[in-house]
Amino acid sequence: MKIVCIGGGPAGLYFALLMKKADPGHDITVVERNRPYDTFGWGVVFSDQTLGNLQAADAPTAQAILDAFNHWDDIEIHIRGRTVRSGGHGFCGIGRKRLLNILQARCEALGVKLQFETEVESDEQFADADLIIASDGLNSRIRNRYAHVFQPDIDLRRCRFVWLGTHKLFDAFTFAFEETEFGWFQAHAYRFDTDTSTFIVETPEEVWRAAGLDRMDKEEAIAFCETLFSKYLDGHRLMSNAAHLRGSAQWIRFPRVVCRTWVHHNGRAPVVLMGDAAHTAHFSIGSGTKLALEDAIELARCIGQRRGDLMGALQDYEAVRSVEVLRIQNAARNSTEWFENVRRYVHLPPEQFAYSLLTRSQRISHENLRLRDRGYVERYEDWLAERSGVRRAPHAQPVPPMFTPYRVRGLQLKNRVVVSPMAQYSAVDGIPGDYHLVHLGARAMGGAGLVFAEMTCVSPDARITPHCPGLWNDAQQQAWQRIVDYVHAHTDAKIALQLGHAGPKGSTNAPWEGEGADRPLPQGNWPLISASAVPYLEDGPVPRAMTREDMDRVKADFVAATRRAAAAGFDWLELHCAHGYLLSAFISPLTNRRDDEYGGPLENRLRYPLEVFRAMREAWPGHLPMSVRISAHDWVEGGTTPDDAVEIARAFKAAGADMIDCSSGQVSVRQQPVYGRMYQTPFADRIRNEAGIPTIAVGAISEADHVNSIIAAGRADLCAIARPHLANPAWTLMEAARIGYTDLEWPRPYRAAKTQLERNLEREKAAAAQVAGLSPLQQANLALGV
Repeated sequence: MKIVCIGGGPAGLYFALLMKKADPGHDITVVERNRPYDTFGWGVVFSDQTLGNLQAADAPTAQAILDAFNHWDDIEIHIRGRTVRSGGHGFCGIGRKRLLNILQARCEALGVKLQFETEVESDEQFADADLIIASDGLNSRIRNRYAHVFQPDIDLRRCRFVWLGTHKLFDAFTFAFEETEFGWFQAHAYRFDTDTSTFIVETPEEVWRAAGLDRMDKEEAIAFCETLFSKYLDGHRLMSNAAHLRGSAQWIRFPRVVCRTWVHHNGRAPVVLMGDAAHTAHFSIGSGTKLALEDAIELARCIGQRRGDLMGALQDYEAVRSVEVLRIQNAARNSTEWFENVRRYVHLPPEQFAYSLLTRSQRISHENLRLRDRGYVERYEDWLAERSGVRRAPHAQPVPPMFTPYRVRGLQLKNRVVVSPMAQYSAVDGIPGDYHLVHLGARAMGGAGLVFAEMTCVSPDARITPHCPGLWNDAQQQAWQRIVDYVHAHTDAKIALQLGHAGPKGSTNAPWEGEGADRPLPQGNWPLISASAVPYLEDGPVPRAMTREDMDRVKADFVAATRRAAAAGFDWLELHCAHGYLLSAFISPLTNRRDDEYGGPLENRLRYPLEVFRAMREAWPGHLPMSVRISAHDWVEGGTTPDDAVEIARAFKAAGADMIDCSSGQVSVRQQPVYGRMYQTPFADRIRNEAGIPTIAVGAISEADHVNSIIAAGRADLCAIARPHLANPAWTLMEAARIGYTDLEWPRPYRAAKTQLERNLEREKAAAAQVAGLSPLQQANLALGV
């Protein structure tokens, strides 16, 4: 097969040598526009896992790279005069030029043709090729030529950065943060050979301009950085090797590249994107070169497996790599956004700021950090527990973040786990019965600190379905009090009530009845009201826009239900302003089309929900907390955005809210959420750290590791767990045993099961480790793909 690799970076060179090694009969040429020893950049970083992949693919290349590597385990973080160090991370650095030279030498040894200083304008120059690899980098001419096929999506990120070097040798991967009158700057620094380190300086675009860096020449900009980071350089200078760039052109914005497809069947030789031509991942997770090399490994493997079926091999390559790359890019996006928003986190104590940085991508979790550096994690757990008023007793286990207590107003929760409000559609005439006693009682005995009842309606016409619970009469209040009394008498959990009004989403079937969720009742419907006459479903019933008289009546209903909730003994009250229900319909511009003082700008759209909340806060006991659930993102163009969510949270905070429960979506059937584990946690993170109000994270949080990571990083104060609690009422007790935390109290009648469960889980862990033959850190890294 005749193969041409356009671009002599790591992807093209490595693919060429792997294919030549697999079959010396292949005619392979790598065409590169630069000279053999040109390079723009300094060092690149690999994880230990990447080295393992290289060893399996081509041992001589891996050994040559390993011999040239500088290895380190520690990450060091400098913030506000403090230094935090964590070990066990397993990184390797190598000069980009040295890496290319190793790959070039291996290609030459195997018989690959290397053609330098050759410009390639089009793949048509290689009409006799059987396969063309477009590994021509970030600004790929080949990708641009066939943009209609590859459909690249290029997102320029908001920070400017400059890639510099220094002869200061860092003994850890170093992050340094410095505040100026213009804003915050950060440096990413690591050693990559015997006398040089990479030193990347980064800052948001607006800070870069305010500092005048857009008007400085190269020497002035380098001098600015040297002065700013002088305490870390120990008198060493900063250097640039991008002689082809002048002045502010050295400072670039990172382009995140995503292509819809990577293969073009053009009727001649197929063209395949590889490396930065196909995708990019922000340098803060050090995966660009890793992705390029692993692209090459996978394509070579697919071609080898599909001998004689090149088209099938290319399909396999894209199918496998696109999933893995998307996973890395999602982590890189999280990391990028963290560094773009450093100002959001600098108020955190240095200990928590550092932890937040280490776990920013959501690929490195609390338990993974423990495997890397147990001492660091246990010291951090002790620090975090002490801030919650808990000091570890001698010989006791460190308290995981999820099991630290939390105090708000006059209420203390025993831990940070919340059973999320989940609609059960099992009430009769709005009265919760034995089903609710068992359902909520079991979950209160299951270890969570706070148990929420489902959305409870303030009037008959506020219900979603005829089976929703309510709190508008004495019978309902007495039924709720029975449940509350049980929770207080038999558990140490607290119990919360969420009050709401379905608005335009009312008078429907239960999800398992008739046509299912959101479909109108076949008979017995009640009139719907909303902010505007906008139906939830296009073919659904149209609600009536509320009058001032309606507003007064509904507000009075909320206040009456609030007083009943207090009389029933609930510990916590939440107002439901999310998911397209009545108060949410006022907040979202998708559903609020009013032209009076309750419509238009966000301030007006919030006016009525805030009226209701203030009236409820006045009626609710002052020593007990109130939260508000909001949809932090409508996931529809023109709807509520995360920027809006911060302002919404600030408004409710000013009105007396103690916490924001951060959900999203369900406002419009046109929503397009971006799902994933903990996918709504960034909303809780941003609201907590920008609006300055405690938050509840909710959504695809399913493991103790998720909860511990979220709480420890300061992304939220509580975590609401929904579906896992449906599957297992004792989810909290089970997760404690799963992570090996044995100091958690169980209900006395259940304690016989506690030790047996812990013993069984310990045996399972030991057996799995023995079968795998891997160290705990290797297993963790393998699971994370790092």
